[in-house]
Amino acid sequence: MGWPTVAIAGGSIGGLTAALLLRDLGCEVDVYERSEAVLHAPGAGIAVLAQTSRYPEQRLGMPVDTFCSSTNNITFFNADGSTQRVIPHRYNFAAWNTIYRILHRAFGDERYHMGVEVSSFSSETNAVRVEFSDGHSREADLLVCADGIRSLARASMLPEVRPHYAGYVAWRGTVRESALTDVSYAALHDSLSYQVLDKGHILIYPIPDETGDIRPGHRLMNIVWYFNADEDSELPRLLTDREGVLHDVSIPPGLLDLGVQAEVKERAAATLAPPLAEVVTSIDDIFLQAVFDIDVPAMAFGRACIMGDAAFAARPHAAAGTAKAAEDAWVLVEELAKTDGDVPSALKSWERRQLEMGVNLLARTKATGDASQVDGTFGPDWPTLIFGLYESGR
Repeated sequence: MGWPTVAIAGGSIGGLTAALLLRDLGCEVDVYERSEAVLHAPGAGIAVLAQTSRYPEQRLGMPVDTFCSSTNNITFFNADGSTQRVIPHRYNFAAWNTIYRILHRAFGDERYHMGVEVSSFSSETNAVRVEFSDGHSREADLLVCADGIRSLARASMLPEVRPHYAGYVAWRGTVRESALTDVSYAALHDSLSYQVLDKGHILIYPIPDETGDIRPGHRLMNIVWYFNADEDSELPRLLTDREGVLHDVSIPPGLLDLGVQAEVKERAAATLAPPLAEVVTSIDDIFLQAVFDIDVPAMAFGRACIMGDAAFAARPHAAAGTAKAAEDAWVLVEELAKTDGDVPSALKSWERRQLEMGVNLLARTKATGDASQVDGTFGPDWPTLIFGLYESGR
């Protein structure tokens, strides 16, 4: 039957992982990325699960400790700075940009098309016809839509599905480890650090710096602080940037209203343990991401499919966003290999597996979010505390 020709909508981590794996399988692959510039997510740190690092490790021969920072403990702090609990557990962390650069460099530029967006598609028996924003079109045997939380493909195929606001936002930002006092550095540098607040929590962990430097003392400290915000009365204010523009999902670095940023720092100084407060109040440029759930009833549509955040978007509490996108790609290639390139058959099996994974992940992250932001039951004894894609710790 031969391996399919593939068009991929979206050139982020999930799209690139799919592109690389499909090319390795023997497919002819083109990636279409709507951005006109190389993707960049300043200040975005991620916990690196095994699924995210699998391609660099297995196919590029890059040990995870060459591109990730690591910590050996999970530490819960009390408000006065004392330690509530220390749990020995090793995590790997990276900057989103680091993983993206590795995958982009491996795929190359020749078939990575910038500034081109998939505007529509129609799946037929023997091919899928893809229309692009620049007016051209093409046919492919398979269309993989990895176009993120604002997915045009999902909106087209599942118009009834809408992102559902979870009721809270995440404050984000980084500060250099070298800027911290010795006391704060000593408290934080080898831990994923938590503090549980009244209906909320913050976590802080070290990530590589802008150059990829992973040496302790040279890294960045990354914060994620979950804060409840009413959808009608508070969220619009938080999502209005310093120039008066209302955003729908997030406010990137450099645009958060300065009054809001001052409020965040004042709240940090008043409520956080001293080492955590020092990190937050030292950040030059805090940014904001609203937290959403997306739940889909289908992921395959003839010869097209949606994957990553274009399908299920789960709250960050399992640290599985990039892992889920990568796993969607690995399983897709596995099913194509089983069927010798029979796209409809492969997508049918793939969809069944990935829907189950997405439903389970969404339920687990909702439970953690409710425990933290609503019930006040989240803490060091939370049963799914350890990050994982399929289950806690896996």
